[in-house]
Amino acid sequence: MPSPAPVSRIVVADPAALALTAAQRLLARIDANAGRVAIGLTGGSSPKQLYQLLASEAYSKRIPWDRVHWFIGDERFVPANDARNNMRMAREIFLDRFAPRGHIHPIPTDAADPDESARRYEHELKAFYGADDLDPALPLFDLVLMGVGPDGHTASLFPDYPAITETKRWVVGVPKAHVEPFVPRVTLTLPALASCREMLFELAGEEKRAILTRLLAGENLPANRARSIGETVFLVDRAATGGELRGG
Repeated sequence: MPSPAPVSRIVVADPAALALTAAQRLLARIDANAGRVAIGLTGGSSPKQLYQLLASEAYSKRIPWDRVHWFIGDERFVPANDARNNMRMAREIFLDRFAPRGHIHPIPTDAADPDESARRYEHELKAFYGADDLDPALPLFDLVLMGVGPDGHTASLFPDYPAITETKRWVVGVPKAHVEPFVPRVTLTLPALASCREMLFELAGEEKRAILTRLLAGENLPANRARSIGETVFLVDRAATGGELRGG
């Protein structure tokens, strides 16, 4: 796998500007691919305003829904209708309204356990990709959205957990979460997440300031180990930076 490109940073005024910038970058990635597009979504609260923008008339009419497929980077091992389910928010806000049913690819949490769920999702990803091995010249995703937890985790790749060192499998089960909600998880691994043209991290609010400081100091945290084979971007607002950091 080629060495990842340097990380770039974009600083915006507030969460609304962050969502707007993320939406514009997502549309740019879709427009850059005239064929079948794959987007990796993220859970948590960070992408809610982005998803609301994608549901608006201004943005929904610009998305070629018939050729965009929607995946997710990790999932809590809870039923699809559980409020803690990551994909549920995206489906309720915009996916079920606009995307063809066959283009929505949730992690199956009706499996016997997280490991079985991971095997099923890896099989689905490989079927979509058309190969069992990832080719750096052919990224799996056009864009992967990422968040960062207070402990530096991203997707459900937690500090010092075995999943962070996985190099062969694309998806793994995580028996116990490091943060709330303390339910098992299913997560894409670093190699699968890296197989994208752009990896876009979103960090907004004062509560992200401490972890952003640690990331910028170069700590060995999962969010610092997750890098695209293409472009990696940290999109942050001024509250997260303390107003001191400029983009670059």
